Amino acid sequence: MKQTHASQERRSRSMARSFANYYDKVMAPLEKRYITAWRKKLLKHAEGRVLEIGGGTGINFPLYRNCEKVIAIEPNPHMIEKSIVRQKQASVPIQLIESKAEKLPFTDQYFDTIVITLVLCSVDNMEQVIQECKRVLKPNGKLLVLEHVKMEQPVLAGLQHLLTPAWKTIADGCHLNRNPEELIEKYGFNIISRKKYLSSLVVSLIARK
Repeated sequence: MKQTHASQERRSRSMARSFANYYDKVMAPLEKRYITAWRKKLLKHAEGRVLEIGGGTGINFPLYRNCEKVIAIEPNPHMIEKSIVRQKQASVPIQLIESKAEKLPFTDQYFDTIVITLVLCSVDNMEQVIQECKRVLKPNGKLLVLEHVKMEQPVLAGLQHLLTPAWKTIADGCHLNRNPEELIEKYGFNIISRKKYLSSLVVSLIARK
């Protein structure tokens, strides 16, 4: 039994390392054509003390401008290693912390802005993450979200549902069929801006606590 558990741990670490190594290469064409422009439009609204959920390889870091400081949490240590180059390229201070988003290591009402980009698809408990974001965000603070989501067209949404089990295995737990917007509203955030891209596959949200 111990050997089985140890084997699972080794496999998990290996997958985490592999995901960190290929993520930027796989995403590069989409980033160049679409996503980087969407990130820039959203992140210009980040201000004050900022928390980034799932900093990944740090692709957002050079895009921050009018911020006091950005604290980026990321559970994958190999992603954090990759992000150090972009941390040094940033024009605002970036602090890296290895942590999961389901239990944030911060006091209540600590941040002015929280940024989540292409992360909620793969967290273990999306509901808990949204609750934690509300806890650490200041009154009237901003939640900035860019996510791929369950599509509005029923046939395409059904296809996403069918593909998700296999996709999770190869994409570090990524779900194709989640709808974070419902939870954001459920937990009392007021969505003040909503933009949809690629036939509603991607949504960009600005919400206030």
